Amino acid sequence: MKKILSKLDKPLLIVTIIFFIFGLIMILSASSMESYMRYNYSPYHYFFRQAIFLGVGLIASLFVIIFPTKNYKKIDKVLLGTIILALIGLIFYGHVANQAVSWYKIGPFAIQPSEFAKIIIIIYLAVYYSKNKDKLDNQWNIIKPMIFIVIIAVLVALQPDMGTAVIIGLIALAIFYATPMEKKSRSIFNKIFIGGILLVVLVLIVAGGKFLQSYQLDRFNYFNPCDRYQEKTGYQLCNSFIAFKNGGIKGQGLGGSTQKYLYLPESYTDFIFPIIVEEWGLIVGIIIILIYMFVLFRIIQIARRANNLKNSLICYGVFVYLLLHIMINLLGVTGVIPLTGVPLPFLSYGGSYTICLMIALSLVQRVSIETNIQKQKELKKLS
Repeated sequence: MKKILSKLDKPLLIVTIIFFIFGLIMILSASSMESYMRYNYSPYHYFFRQAIFLGVGLIASLFVIIFPTKNYKKIDKVLLGTIILALIGLIFYGHVANQAVSWYKIGPFAIQPSEFAKIIIIIYLAVYYSKNKDKLDNQWNIIKPMIFIVIIAVLVALQPDMGTAVIIGLIALAIFYATPMEKKSRSIFNKIFIGGILLVVLVLIVAGGKFLQSYQLDRFNYFNPCDRYQEKTGYQLCNSFIAFKNGGIKGQGLGGSTQKYLYLPESYTDFIFPIIVEEWGLIVGIIIILIYMFVLFRIIQIARRANNLKNSLICYGVFVYLLLHIMINLLGVTGVIPLTGVPLPFLSYGGSYTICLMIALSLVQRVSIETNIQKQKELKKLS
């Protein structure tokens, strides 16, 4: 175990640990008032729960780090089948929260299968394309994995959770384009992809009002949200803007946010970034974005150094997974795009997402370990 841990990517490890600790502190600050009001005057309810999620994520991460990626080919189909069944099961046994049937309620906790679907898709596609890289001149070999991705994306969209469904589709698309293949195979996929996009657009045009819930359609009406404050459609985003304005350059200081006093809904989950800027200022907000860029850059470096295609695709998948969450959340809370309820990596409160994020980062660390082991073997041969 010590030998394995010694081969972890230290810069990535240190930055992620600091990020998670900072996130835990900010969850305590952002959630303290709501926790105090709801849970017997205790400001620590969400803080302790997030600490538990981090503990579970740490245990899961250790298993991922010691599990060789060569064994993924033995479990990828089992994982894929399990997650599809879990998503189907939500139709009958799902717990409703925030107008979506996305969770299984287990005692005081809830599990969100769609979060695990993102990680499983990365593993499945990385294994599939690395195993079939010489067979992608066949149309069926290109289409086959995408059938499963479409099934998963549709099941998630029906919950309804359009943000997660889009992320799943884009992760799959990115892994495909990261796979080296002949121009003919790429052309075949491009035609299939464009046809699929046109079909989705047609469905949304014809049945958008029926397929999308009213609160989802309201999200597209996000210009000048404070003009719609009284209508409630702009309430959340308007309070997000107020938090940014209150923070200014230097912020109000840790714990100094006023918007967390039940003005800004989801202040410790999807909207934690405005609270961070309100308390720490725009400078710290920019630093956080720069740290995200460092994490993403480090993952790309590990992907490029990977000793095989499968490991490289895993890293590219995690890169896109993180990038999409960062961009969708930050662009949403700043009013650039419609709100989708996507959590912000490292900082947002949430059990399933926190555990899955830690697993995703552990996949990258496992790739780094295997690359370092391979390099050591090559150096021994030369010496």
